[in-house]
Amino acid sequence: MIVAVDGPAGSGKGTVTKMIEKELGFLNLDTGITYRCVALEVLRKGLKLDDERNIIEIANNIDIKINNTIDKDIVILNGENVTDKIRTKEVTAVVSQVSSIIAVREKMVQVQRNLAKGKNVIVEGRDIGTVVFPNADIKIYLDASEEVRAQRRYAENMQNGIDMTYEEVLENVKMRDYNDMHKKVGALKKAEDAIIIDSTDLTIDEVVEKIKNRIKMFKK
Repeated sequence: MIVAVDGPAGSGKGTVTKMIEKELGFLNLDTGITYRCVALEVLRKGLKLDDERNIIEIANNIDIKINNTIDKDIVILNGENVTDKIRTKEVTAVVSQVSSIIAVREKMVQVQRNLAKGKNVIVEGRDIGTVVFPNADIKIYLDASEEVRAQRRYAENMQNGIDMTYEEVLENVKMRDYNDMHKKVGALKKAEDAIIIDSTDLTIDEVVEKIKNRIKMFKK
């Protein structure tokens, strides 16, 4: 079973999918992992980011597996555990450019579909229900007002010691929304058959319950 959750930054997608994973035993497939694996290999081979031919070759020959455990997902790249290595600041600095290469994106969509085969999977992103899993059993578009999403990010920043005013965070949210909706590849889109959940006035637990109820209804 595949549940696709799309929506703008700060709508709660990441938190919700992690909770569903723990409560229902679904694999929370983080599609960004696949691009991070490619980025790690690019760095290891010392390639320049404009060397698209060789970056595409890496994407075409890469072997990625995810071992789902109770505590966390173990990412295996070409037989090596790279769970922590793909989260370094060096990988983070280049992954956006790597994932913008159309041929890399097309190949990683195939990889993501293979990772989901034969499993109960919940996936979050921007184009999951429209591009990656257009035939997903359940499609959710999780939304919230700009102000509420900015407030959530502001609270996270405060907890993490990041010094930004609420007004700065709100401006960043608006800019991120525009950029996400106007990307040439992987743009934020609402699938026509998606169930829209507005989390503006809902708690995370209430959102999770709504999605769990949809899953239960589908299984019947």
